[in-house]
Amino acid sequence: MEISEVKIRRIYHQDERLCAIVSLVIDNALAVHEVKVINGPNRKFIAMPSRKEKDGSYRDLVHPLNRAAREEIERAVFAAYENALQEEEQAEQLTAGRPAPQEETQAERAGP
Repeated sequence: MEISEVKIRRIYHQDERLCAIVSLVIDNALAVHEVKVINGPNRKFIAMPSRKEKDGSYRDLVHPLNRAAREEIERAVFAAYENALQEEEQAEQLTAGRPAPQEETQAERAGP
């Protein structure tokens, strides 16, 4: 099994339980959407797409069948997530160093 592509769809604030929503492609043949990066009590983990049953429990719609597959998915998702966090931090640092754009006043627009 090869994780062909991982896309971070959305990143949430670090202090929230839900950290990110991820899509991935397996073997250039199967897309899996709505994989979640969750901030657990001891560590971050991934939650596969699921649906809520009538009794209130959740049932995975897609899940790895063995430990090796789960570990490969986790490695790919966490690597993409960490990379996206670094890119987001770099972008924030770049914009923090620049002054905010100012609107032209009516006199400036009129010119000399």
